[in-house]
Amino acid sequence: MGELSSKTPDQTLDVLGRVCPYPLVLSKKTIEKMSSGQILKVLCDAPASAEDSIPKWAEKQGHKFEAVKLEDKGYWELYIQKA
Repeated sequence: MGELSSKTPDQTLDVLGRVCPYPLVLSKKTIEKMSSGQILKVLCDAPASAEDSIPKWAEKQGHKFEAVKLEDKGYWELYIQKA
C-alpha cells in the first residue's frame, strides 16, 4: 500500500467499461469540484487511461498520483490527491 492508497478517499469515481477519453474527462470534472488535499479514487479498466493519460494529466496539474493494479480483478485503482 502506498501513501495515497492507504488513506480513505473522499470520493470514488467508477469509470469501469469506459474508454478514452471518458475516464480522464470524468476524473478532471470530479477533481475540479473537490477541495485541495482531498483524494479521489478512480476505478478504471482502460489501460491507456490508467497508465498514460490520467497519470500525465495529474503530474502536469501538480496533483499527487498513485496507481494500484489489481491483476486478479482486471482493473486499476487510481488515487489522485488534489494539489
